[in-house]
Amino acid sequence: MASNLGELLLREKLLTEEQLENALDYQKKNGVPMGSALIALGLISEEELAQALSRQLGYPYVDLDQFEVYPDVIDLIPGEIAQKHVIMPIHRIRSFLTLAMVDPTDLTALEDVKFRTGLSIQPVITAESSIRNAINKYYGTSYSLRLKKQLNEIELADDMTVNIIEEEEEAEINEIVVSSEQAPVISLVNSIFIEAVKRSASDVHLEPYENSLRVRYRTDGILHEVMNISKKFKNSVLSRVKILSMMDIAERRLPQDGRIKMTIKGDRGNTKKIDMRVSCVPTIYGEKVVVRLLDREMLKLDLTQLGFEEESLIAFKKAIKLPWGIILVSGPTGSGKTNTLYSAISNLNSLEKNVMTAEDPVEFNFAGINQVNIKEEIGLNFPTILRSFLRQDPDIMLVGEMRDFETADIAIKAALTGHLVFSTVHTNDAASTVNRLINMNIEAFLIANSVILIVAQRLIRRLCKKCRAKHELPVDAVVDLGFSEEEAKKITIWKQIGCDYCNNTGYKGRTGLFEVMEIDDEIRELILKRALSREIKKKAMEKGMNTLRKSGLIKIKNGVTSVEEVLRETVKD
Repeated sequence: MASNLGELLLREKLLTEEQLENALDYQKKNGVPMGSALIALGLISEEELAQALSRQLGYPYVDLDQFEVYPDVIDLIPGEIAQKHVIMPIHRIRSFLTLAMVDPTDLTALEDVKFRTGLSIQPVITAESSIRNAINKYYGTSYSLRLKKQLNEIELADDMTVNIIEEEEEAEINEIVVSSEQAPVISLVNSIFIEAVKRSASDVHLEPYENSLRVRYRTDGILHEVMNISKKFKNSVLSRVKILSMMDIAERRLPQDGRIKMTIKGDRGNTKKIDMRVSCVPTIYGEKVVVRLLDREMLKLDLTQLGFEEESLIAFKKAIKLPWGIILVSGPTGSGKTNTLYSAISNLNSLEKNVMTAEDPVEFNFAGINQVNIKEEIGLNFPTILRSFLRQDPDIMLVGEMRDFETADIAIKAALTGHLVFSTVHTNDAASTVNRLINMNIEAFLIANSVILIVAQRLIRRLCKKCRAKHELPVDAVVDLGFSEEEAKKITIWKQIGCDYCNNTGYKGRTGLFEVMEIDDEIRELILKRALSREIKKKAMEKGMNTLRKSGLIKIKNGVTSVEEVLRETVKD
């Protein structure tokens, strides 16, 4: 369709010859359809493309979002075919099927559908993203389609082998090979975990409802539904996960926690080790299970890859090289604090240093670092471990979280006696961390004399480079984000579209927003005066601190993320 589409758009004067050449080059390099290339380059919007084709070819243009498609129409075309050709059946009258298409001149797709259905096809034109959204809505993702097919046939087959590693003791590990020829439920659970790893999901949610078991993955910080499993498999699937995680399958009234160690072996012989933390909570329709996937390969330990702006990174590196003091990382759950701390101590780990950590729980193991797991049930808590650490001749200590006075008090005393201490606090920004410590009844002079740097951070999704498109916004709206009027006139803003590479989300991967506040003499004076958070933040900004919003604006300007992502995670300064 490339040349036909190009000629159509040239006749419509929606493209110039030069723009068409650029689009052809992009198409060849990235192996995408011509329409996708034009949209990715920002030369035309999806709606403009669809409406231009409608005018030139004479096929109606429809807004697919306004259609409710009935199940009997959906069943006419398999989901795999809809995804393959990017088509969507939307209506049937007797022997005629109305088919939404991006390209109504695609004879291969038309003949395929006609052959499968035996119906006469009436094409209509709609935007590609609308069709993909409809496919996901009515058919589910390609993964859902595969699992549905497996369940219908009661024959599950994977191209990978899963080895579940059960730990009887720390030094003794037995591997149990689970083959795909065994019971369907075993292979179904394997499939769920394998696909989660393939998608780089951080969590798997198994949620029981009255007539189904919903499966969702958290990918790039956002939950996505991947399928609903039939009621008849619900208890079997949940019990299988509980068995793997060494939980009591007879206990269904109380929450339980467990752990699975798994290696996934691909058809090319490559293996990947995954550590999974499992949490089980009883609900009215059964037990909800959440599995946290800890993939060491996904852990970024290179400080330059986390998302720090240059000046913020310089300040952070300077602070972690100091011989003593406290460095705090703040942010909500799931904001990447652990990754930042691990990166810092990995950077400092050497034969000359005694590095000790107290974590709840230990998420990743590091050679050369002494890591201790919190076990509240036996009294092994943060204060107890920290007191023991001080008798172990430490140079660097990491405290998983400062959650109470006792922990914070010991950490501060350790910093004041020549140790470098890292920890986290749950606060909204760097400046409010000071008041959080004061609210824990820590004296202001102790905070001022021990804390040397505070980092606030958030995680945002990266735009998919294969399908992002230019986003035209009014200058006033860009200025309202925080850009100057001069910047607003020059800046190129990008938005998400969605393609197969990014599972039609428009995003691929995540990066951090960072607010790094150095505690210098002027900030120290404000702390001693018990100044309000906004006063401390204002002074830090005057001294050049990039706020979370400013960090987000820089990433918008560099085409890393979208406006929506920054607005979701930050507030205007």
